[in-house]
Amino acid sequence: MTAQTSPRLSSTARWIFGSTIIIAAIAVLIIGLALSDRPAEPMAQPASEEASEPVEAGPVITDPAARLPEATAMGEIEIAAQDLPTMTAFYRDILGLEILEQSDESVSLGHDESLIRLTATSGGADDPTSAGLYHSALLYPDAASLAQTLVTVAQLSPQSYQGSADHAVSLAFYIGDPEGNGVELYIDRPEDEWVWENGEVVMGSAFLDPNQFIDENLTGDADGPATMGHVHLRVGDLDEARAFYSGVLGFDVTAVSDGALFYSAGGYHHHVATNTWQSSGAGERGETAGLRALTVTVPAASDIDDIASRLTDAGIENDSSGPALVTADPWGNTVRFVVG
Repeated sequence: MTAQTSPRLSSTARWIFGSTIIIAAIAVLIIGLALSDRPAEPMAQPASEEASEPVEAGPVITDPAARLPEATAMGEIEIAAQDLPTMTAFYRDILGLEILEQSDESVSLGHDESLIRLTATSGGADDPTSAGLYHSALLYPDAASLAQTLVTVAQLSPQSYQGSADHAVSLAFYIGDPEGNGVELYIDRPEDEWVWENGEVVMGSAFLDPNQFIDENLTGDADGPATMGHVHLRVGDLDEARAFYSGVLGFDVTAVSDGALFYSAGGYHHHVATNTWQSSGAGERGETAGLRALTVTVPAASDIDDIASRLTDAGIENDSSGPALVTADPWGNTVRFVVG
């Protein structure tokens, strides 16, 4: 496509981005990473500067017979919102998602397909120490598209910006929506640059300058809209999470770190992540604002049948009578499987 040009960051927007990073750094120095609102992720070590080629290795799975198909991907997530108009405006105006369906109680936003569904709730605010959504992650097809979104964030919602990191497999920027739900905005590095060691993908959290990223990429070719790259969850116990998401659902375990597990299908770095950084010991979620459901797409109806069989064999309630297979993880987060 022809290069799309967006206005460059004003000096005010640059100052806002820069001061946000400085304030965050001071907060970490004063109160420590363990007490900060959003701990760094992932916790695995970054790739060594001396590594020249990826190690020939692959993800670890608990049962090869229960493996999800390679074409598995993430779809729509559902978030219960206390202030539906304000939340709708954020995902539409700041992140550039289009309204696909709308009623008094629900709004679906995305591009060709829904990525975020907001449903009105009268429940209380989401508790960050409970199980639920750590962040949804919008994957951009190119650096120019991501840079344009970052400019919009800086100009229209600078207070939502929370930080950035070079994760070795990806370049990521973090923001928070008006009700505290985390959102990651990222691009992947080429797969041939990912490093696998002993069956795990090597990730890190190196410094990433947002102003430099924008300067280098804003005037490049923008190829298309974002998709749902992965979903990162807060859970109460990692062993339970692994037993459900890998042992039963069939995601591969691609990385293990202090307080977090990462899972994927088809050799991706991760489609789902679970952590206990703030939520260790959490029980089932209440009817509050925040995450209600996540969606996983699989290529064939037979894949749905296989997942339903594994859930039934494990004694986990599920319903495949409609167009989707619906179940819930150990913390009450609805997980939907659809053919897509």
